[in-house]
Amino acid sequence: MTRPLLEVERLHKSFGGLVAARDLSFSVGRGEILGLIGPNGSGKTTVLNLISGALRASSGEIRLEGERISGLPPFRICRRRIGRTFQLVRVLPGMTAIENVMVGAMFGPPRSAHRTAHFEATELLERVGLGAKKERLAGTLTYVDQKRLELARALAGTPRLLLLDEWLAGLNPTELAGGISLVRDIRDRGVSMILVEHVMHAVRELCDRVVVMDAGIKVAEGKPEEVLAHRDVVRAYLGDENA
Repeated sequence: MTRPLLEVERLHKSFGGLVAARDLSFSVGRGEILGLIGPNGSGKTTVLNLISGALRASSGEIRLEGERISGLPPFRICRRRIGRTFQLVRVLPGMTAIENVMVGAMFGPPRSAHRTAHFEATELLERVGLGAKKERLAGTLTYVDQKRLELARALAGTPRLLLLDEWLAGLNPTELAGGISLVRDIRDRGVSMILVEHVMHAVRELCDRVVVMDAGIKVAEGKPEEVLAHRDVVRAYLGDENA
């Protein structure tokens, strides 16, 4: 049996009396998109922060290809080819779009030279639909374009695991269709993903499996169509299993 790319085992994180993740376990297979869903405040972003090293777990273990990564600083986790986007977009506003992506190429795991980074950044910006805006200052781009830029920068680090935190949120129907197509293309190139998302259409379209969290606890796991009909999932979102 093939070992999962990522294994999360009995993960626990508390902030004083607030428990954001309680005894949480799941795995991500190679080439798989795992949906991580749940109501606001359920602990989803905290889990991404724990995987990426932005937070340290109170207990539990995270392994990448069998190697423990929990407790490592973010730059070491990045060099193990885990990339991410953020719920609140983070770009370098005073730098151009292409410079933002070059940062990912020059300081990510491949550590590309300047000329190579420029070429790679140009290709990635074309891929996410920003080729014509590569010389624009990142701070002048629209919210949707900044999301695309952040994704291109994450991809510049050649991730084998990509953490997408509500990357499809706030898109109109046309933008959403394009975003779904782009995420599929990334997966088809061999990148595994954890997708934190509230857009259930995207979850159904993209995710191979879904983990549902509520108040830091995993309440369901399985295929999207099965999980989204689960009474505990309905109760977590709507407050009434008969809703």
